[in-house]
Formats: sequence, structure tokens, C-alpha cells
Amino acid sequence: MADTVRDAMTAGAECIGEQETVAAAAQKMKDLGVGSLPICGEDNRLKGMVTDRDIVVKVVAAGQDPQSTTAGSLAEGKPVTIGADDSLQEALRTMSQYQVRRLPVIDGHDLVGMLSLADLSKALPEEAAGDLVQAISSGGPTL
Repeated sequence: MADTVRDAMTAGAECIGEQETVAAAAQKMKDLGVGSLPICGEDNRLKGMVTDRDIVVKVVAAGQDPQSTTAGSLAEGKPVTIGADDSLQEALRTMSQYQVRRLPVIDGHDLVGMLSLADLSKALPEEAAGDLVQAISSGGPTL
């Protein structure tokens, strides 16, 4: 049974560079079959996250050009992350508190993977996983 985030995460997260276009991010999401990507800087450090919803609302619906808008322009504030050696209980609390379904996993300053709700659900006892899904889906009580 997994004890730490490192044990449960999906290693080798793919980033979109902060200077790459939103159109490139959308293509990468399509190719990978995901709805969000970490945004990495030239220094390979995490700058933020971009979601398919960000692209629709902040770029397309706002009349911006996806071919010239950079992924980095969508990075807002400090992204919510989890440490590779943190406990799965800490990851559960973080997902619930911030109402997110994916967490970039950091080891020091390096992005080493992603922890999804599905990854966490497989690694946790069934009851805890169910509580997490309910808390995130309803915006309900924090675990």
C-alpha cells in the first residue's frame, strides 16, 4: 500500500513551457488526453497550471488569440502543490481544501510528477477516497 505521494503519483509530468502558446498547450492536452498541464519556466521550475477551462474562458471567450497568447500569461499566483515525500493524508487535505483534482508533485524545486484524484483514490482506503470525491465535487466540508 502507498504511504507517500511519491508512491501514488504518476511520474514524469509533461509541462508546457511558459513561452509556448496556448494553442500548443491545447494540442498537448489533446495528445495526452488530459485537461490540465503544469506550466514550467526556462529554469524547469513550476510557474502555474493551465486548464482546458482557462483556455476557453480566459483566451477564446475573451477574444484573445490562442496562437499568440503564451501559457505563462495564464499562470496566476503560486500554484497549489504537494511534496513528493508528503503523506497521502496531506494530499487528501490539500485537494479538499483547494477543491482541486490534480496536484503537481514537487521534490525540492523540481516537478517530478502529478497526483490525480484517480491516483489518490487507488492508493487510499475506499472510504477515504469516497469522502474526498464527495468533498471536492460538492465544495463541501473539508476533510
